[in-house]
Amino acid sequence: MRWLRFAGLCASCVLWSVSQAGAISETDAAFRKQLQLRLIQAQPGEVIEIPAGKWQLNRGLSLNKSGVTLRGAGPDKTILSFAAQSFGAEGLLINAATGVTIENLAIEDPKGDGLKANGCKDIVIRNVRVEWTRGPDEKNGAYGLYPVQSERVLIEHSVAIGASEAGIYAGQSRAVVIRKNRVAFNVAGMEIENSSDVDVHDNEVIDNAGGILVFNVPDVPVKDGRRVRVFDNRIRANNTRNFARPGLIFTVPSGTGLMVMANSEVEVSGNTFEDNATTHALIISFMASGKPQNDSGFDPYPQSLWIHHNDFVGGGNAPDMHALKALRIAALAQKGRLPDVLWDGVTPRKQDAAQMQICLRDNGGATFMNFDWRGRFDQPSTDLAPHDCELPSLPPVSWPDLAASAGS
Repeated sequence: MRWLRFAGLCASCVLWSVSQAGAISETDAAFRKQLQLRLIQAQPGEVIEIPAGKWQLNRGLSLNKSGVTLRGAGPDKTILSFAAQSFGAEGLLINAATGVTIENLAIEDPKGDGLKANGCKDIVIRNVRVEWTRGPDEKNGAYGLYPVQSERVLIEHSVAIGASEAGIYAGQSRAVVIRKNRVAFNVAGMEIENSSDVDVHDNEVIDNAGGILVFNVPDVPVKDGRRVRVFDNRIRANNTRNFARPGLIFTVPSGTGLMVMANSEVEVSGNTFEDNATTHALIISFMASGKPQNDSGFDPYPQSLWIHHNDFVGGGNAPDMHALKALRIAALAQKGRLPDVLWDGVTPRKQDAAQMQICLRDNGGATFMNFDWRGRFDQPSTDLAPHDCELPSLPPVSWPDLAASAGS
């Protein structure tokens, strides 16, 4: 038995005993009920503390109050286990709240997503671990840390392992900083989808199927994500099999370090790409995904990409998917491996490669190929001349309270 104390700014605190046996017991159920009650009754400025322990929950938790901090004793000490979850689509759902901080805890084995922030502002997720402990499995939840349609989001010093779509995902959001995290053994380590003004930096991105995805997709309310900076990350050995369920993410080739699809204004700099077995950077139009789209307001072409001052080491030696394996034959002049940067070569009919402004400079001896997807790979080209250009650097993502909310 362990005494559990929720300590906040309230004058009185609730104490009760909690059994930590593996199965859901009456005391485990009481723990979840009392925690959920505190989340419902929380007042702005309140800190709800959960002490060390592995707490078994069979239902998801939700928070829709602003100005609340939920704090554990550390992600290896305070563990919210949802292995026996039978109700709820997430481990923790934060809905339409402002000024919420979640820190120093772990969410393990949720039935669906780990921590979802929906329609929120000024959210801080710090030192949080979301993990599916059985390892890569299509039955795992789709997303680990999952802000969607949110604004001013900081995710730092956190870990995501085993998501069947993305460990850290920012969707249809604006002003997002994702830094100093570790993502491993997910289908996508990180996915930035239809989001604008995003900084992804100083992260360890290893052993996923795809490392970092920067996507725009059709048929969603926010269509035009742009101004994404991916810099100073280590993107290494993202060669785990793609274990996603059938869908768009299932088409991501295992062994891809970075994949940019249909985005504009993306700057990729200062990263170290190592041993990604298909290619370090894959740039494609939405058409090359093979998925249909009938959204007249959607621009399917990647444009204004500035890839510079990155290090590329190894990789390209064991490409995934039939089409990319065929490209390896065309790449024999590149010492038997696929080039470091691959582009599908798809442009609007009235534009050429230079007009797309996909610029590559100062990447050491990085190799490149336009693999001519529209022409069914008939005329691949390694000519870098149309891409020997540079673009203005994108401004840092910031907001007034970012520095104050940052951890050490």
